[in-house]
Amino acid sequence: MAVDFKDYYRILGVDRKADDKTVKSAYRRLARKHHPDVAKAKDSAERFKEINEAYEVLSDPEKRRRYDSLGPDWQRYTQTPPGGPGGGGFRVEYGDLGGAGDFSDFFRTIFGDMTGRGGSRGEGVRLEDLFQGGGRSARGGDVQAGIEITLDEAFQGARKTFAMDLEEPCPTCHGSGHVKRQPCPTCGGSGAQAVRRQVDVKIPAGVKSDQRVRVAGEGAGAAGARGDLYLSVTVAPHPFFERKGDDIHLALPVTAPEAALGTTLEVPTLRGKVSMKIPPATSSGRTFRLPGYGMPRLKGGGAGDQLVAVKIVMPSDVTPAERELYEKLQALRADNPRAYLG
Repeated sequence: MAVDFKDYYRILGVDRKADDKTVKSAYRRLARKHHPDVAKAKDSAERFKEINEAYEVLSDPEKRRRYDSLGPDWQRYTQTPPGGPGGGGFRVEYGDLGGAGDFSDFFRTIFGDMTGRGGSRGEGVRLEDLFQGGGRSARGGDVQAGIEITLDEAFQGARKTFAMDLEEPCPTCHGSGHVKRQPCPTCGGSGAQAVRRQVDVKIPAGVKSDQRVRVAGEGAGAAGARGDLYLSVTVAPHPFFERKGDDIHLALPVTAPEAALGTTLEVPTLRGKVSMKIPPATSSGRTFRLPGYGMPRLKGGGAGDQLVAVKIVMPSDVTPAERELYEKLQALRADNPRAYLG
């Protein structure tokens, strides 16, 4: 069966001498642009599949070498003929995971490096030597994807179930792509079939951006021999909380009279509202600490603190009565109006 030759360099828009960093950068940019959940074009799913296929080859030094040397015939040499090494079986390679499908709102960003190189670096999927020696299965490749969660979910931890589209070995040819030396009628010779799996993920409390969550046995491969799924976490910005390490920072609006006379205010935290005393003559920028109201620590137990910085706010307009009072206050310090600066 003739297969049209695909120019993977053209698909990714890189030069044939492009280094790994350039290839990866081009892949990330194009994958996000053409992902079916983002792009509106009718051919976005096919385009996304081509981009993944091109990256799967050009990001792997051995595949790229064969592709550069053999051109259209490069895939023909990824198989070991019957009677060769491995006990007479086939040596199969594939890694194109296709489109990422329709995920839940919580996981709509889970389309990071869905293909690429497997192994200890965890940079994606490489299903190599999946079936050797008369059907003896090896462990499948690891899958890496991105996930965005809220700060509240990072604080409390969460358990989510979502759908993930992958390719797994064809049940008819067991991943070889051939049946009795003919292209498999089920997969058309690709050796793979598209499947959708429900994945249950537990997000631990205290997780940070750029940390990875491992879900054992939910990667690529056949049942019982799958690799692992690695979710690279991004914690979305919060409207008014800012995380720094395990501490939470908050700017608390306080009126001028409250700062001058002192008061007790309700302060929002990730646990709920708490009362905090503002002493008299509090200056803008003064910071108060709420011990243990920060993020849970992943290691060692305990939690960080919440740091509350006072921010004195003024009304957008001043009434005549208020202006009169401010003028009286100013007159009280007429002899030294800047004394409060120290």
